[in-house]
Parts: sequence; structure tokens; C-alpha cells
Amino acid sequence: MPHASPNPLKSLTNEKLAGLSTLLVVLAAFSWGLSGGIGGILTGQGWDPVVVSFYRGAIGLLFVLAWLALRPQGSGLASGRMWLWSAVAGLGVAGNFTFYFLSIAEGSVAVAATLMYCAPVFVYLVSFALGLERPTLFKWVAIVMVLLGVVLLTGIYDIGAGDVTLIAAGAGLASGLSYAVFIFGFKFAAPHGSPQAILVIAFAVLVLILFSLGDPGQMVDVLSTSSWPLFLVLGVLGAGLSFIFYIVGLNYTAPAVASIVAMVEPVTASLFGVVFLDESLAAVQIFGMALILLTVTGLSLHSSLQAKAVPPQPRSD
Repeated sequence: MPHASPNPLKSLTNEKLAGLSTLLVVLAAFSWGLSGGIGGILTGQGWDPVVVSFYRGAIGLLFVLAWLALRPQGSGLASGRMWLWSAVAGLGVAGNFTFYFLSIAEGSVAVAATLMYCAPVFVYLVSFALGLERPTLFKWVAIVMVLLGVVLLTGIYDIGAGDVTLIAAGAGLASGLSYAVFIFGFKFAAPHGSPQAILVIAFAVLVLILFSLGDPGQMVDVLSTSSWPLFLVLGVLGAGLSFIFYIVGLNYTAPAVASIVAMVEPVTASLFGVVFLDESLAAVQIFGMALILLTVTGLSLHSSLQAKAVPPQPRSD
């Protein structure tokens, strides 16, 4: 019985979709990297990291609300579980934004971005504790390597002589831990609703939390400051378009590829700090940064390969 020959047009279309989706993931990571640099400028001008994070999330909320309005199908807004886990994701992203900018304010963009990139390590540790992931020698060695990189990057072995303060290092790691909370919240909410609905709830929770914690005077001053274009760009790139690009891009991007291109974020943030904020890193810090980035990327690739390499399927919503 003759076999049907593959459709070259369909194959070409899938290749184009995969390429476009990967580009969207790259743009998202690049935007997040730029947002770190813009946050560094704003905190350097004296703006409270909570206020900077609030406006980043508030502008992002407007974008995901528009996305939900355009694609309301399968929102899951009637699901209590979706609301619960989306709120957890909102708590995580609120902590991620705030601790990230606090780490930048107290240290540097390069250190903060790299420490935040440690989030997958926290995901693994929590997964081990909850029995969601089986610990292996490879994973433990990778975690130890990341911790060694953190020690070298932050200089905590000689904190008195280093440029990285305990607050900067602690806030950077807390931003990574908070991002891990966001990942878990989003993961458990996903079966019950659409990504756009989850992000609307998450960003709404972020706005409520940070509005209650922020400096009221600065919150109002942002509306009339000459720095408002930076706040606008931060919100559009750092939360609005970037989250949409990333989630849409993952529909056709293999997890292994996404793991690699995610390195664009800390690299972009670090280069921004060096070029525009006159930041610098010692040789041992650069080695620590490379150790973290390469190990975390390798850990993510290993996880992707273990997931039976099932091709990602587009969502219907």
C-alpha cells in the first residue's frame, strides 16, 4: 500500500512557525534584560524599588487585560483553583520584581540578573521536597555548581572586601526564589484556565500588594516626573509585551531551545549595566557568572531531554 508523501508546504509552515516562536522567546528574554537596566537607571535616580515594580506590573496588567479581551475563550475564570494558583503566581511575580530591583539598587544589574537566573535551582529543590521530581547525582552536582558560582559572583566568602552587599546578594536570591513561586503558581493554574486569564489575576494581585507597600508620595510623583517615559518603557517591555511574547512563543518552541535562549536575559542585563551604568565585574565574578549561566542552562536542557522530547503543540485558545 503506497504511503502518502509528506506535504512540503506544511513542513515549511511548521518550520516558519518554530522560527517565529523562537524569535518571540528571544525578544521576551531581551526585553526582560533591558528592563533590568531601565530599573537600574530608575532606582539610581532615587525611585523606590517597590514603586518601580508597581508601575512595571500595572502597565503589564493593561496589556494582559487587552489580551484576555481579544481571546476570552477558555479563560477558566469560573474555576476557584485557577484563581487560587494565579494569586500564588501573583505573589511570586510581585516578590520577583521587587527583590530584583532592590538587588540592583544595592548592587549591580549583572549580579541581580544572574542571581535571579538561579530560579530553576529553587524549582528543583522544592520539587525534591514535594516529591514532584526525583533527585539524581547530576542534579545535585549541578545545584552545587550553581551555589559555587553564587559564592564567586557575590564574594560572600569575603563580603567585607567585596562590592556586593549582603542585601544585594540576599535580594537577588530572593528574586529567584520568588520567580520559582511564580513558576509553580502558573504551572498549577494552567490546567484550569488560559494563560491570559492567569496573568490578569497574577498582575492584579501584584498591583494590590505593591500599591499597599509603596511610598504614596512617589506613586503620585511618577505621573508628573520627567522620568515617566522610562516607567512606560519598563512596563511595556518588562511586563506587557514580554510575557505575551514568551507564552505565545512557547507554543512552537522546543523546551531545550527555550532554555538556551533564556540566557539572553542575564547577558543583556549585564551588558546594559556595563555600557550604560558604568558597572564592572572582577575576573572571579565573571567566572562565577559563567558558571551559573552555563550550569542552569545545562540543568534545564537535561530536564527537557528527560521529558521524552514531545514536540510542543499549539494551544487552541
